[in-house]
Amino acid sequence: MVALRLTRQGSKDRPYYKIVAVDSRKRRDGRYIEQLGTYNPMADGENYTLDLEKADKWLGVGAKPSGTVASIIKKVRTAS
Repeated sequence: MVALRLTRQGSKDRPYYKIVAVDSRKRRDGRYIEQLGTYNPMADGENYTLDLEKADKWLGVGAKPSGTVASIIKKVRTAS
């Protein structure tokens, strides 16, 4: 099954995440299928980017988003 989740980038104490579509059996920072956006919890204001068309494509074929990714998708939908 495909999951939409975060993969951690950045250095110690400076996390930066990519929002990716990945096989749910892969490890957190393993190889992913497609990058959908980014999330930077250290930034102020709007700290995420997301390609909503790609996310909708993956959700349409049955991908399950993680809790954080689901909330980012919800924020993007209300903003546009």
